[in-house]
Amino acid sequence: MVEALSVTTFVVGDRLPWPEDSSNAPESGPLDECALFDSGERRECAIHKISALGATLRGNLRKMPGDDVVVELGTGQRAAGKVGWVRDGDVGISFNEPVDVLALINRKLVSQPVDRRAMPRVELRCSVYVKWAGNIAPALLRNISATGLQLQGDALPDRGTFVSVFFEGLNVPSGEVIWRRENLIGVRLLEELSWTSIMPWIRDVVRRAGR
Repeated sequence: MVEALSVTTFVVGDRLPWPEDSSNAPESGPLDECALFDSGERRECAIHKISALGATLRGNLRKMPGDDVVVELGTGQRAAGKVGWVRDGDVGISFNEPVDVLALINRKLVSQPVDRRAMPRVELRCSVYVKWAGNIAPALLRNISATGLQLQGDALPDRGTFVSVFFEGLNVPSGEVIWRRENLIGVRLLEELSWTSIMPWIRDVVRRAGR
């Protein structure tokens, strides 16, 4: 039985991984495990999102805004921080010092069996074009993984439409729109996108954004 892919999101860019709007995409699947330490007490939890500046954790954590905590990631790395907010079982942590998200992604890949390495979900923003049935429309990439994309745009196709998505510097297989919510769509790729293709592209996006 193939293990379900984690839906933990690694956020590329110097921003806190807080909820941005009320149009959150539907999601289901396991999350990467972690632990939260407070005054020597350890609580098991899971990472919903993580960026260089903070993380959104899920679990029965019983924290309050302003609490000082330490997050232990699955790699064993520990990051000290402060609780920024608590909402519906999610806890937002601001790190005292930035963590290297690309290094975390690399460690996650290395921890997987060589023949089953799959790119985790990575959240970043870049412009793309979506083509279907003679139509073409601009869109904003919100996240990318080995098996799919989340896109945002004002004139995107409905569920069940087969599409091609064009990126600068990255060849992406065609896919099918499997859900739509307001101006967001989820595209499931017809072929898995190799991590060996995505990682160099992400590094290039980061490099160009830092110019």
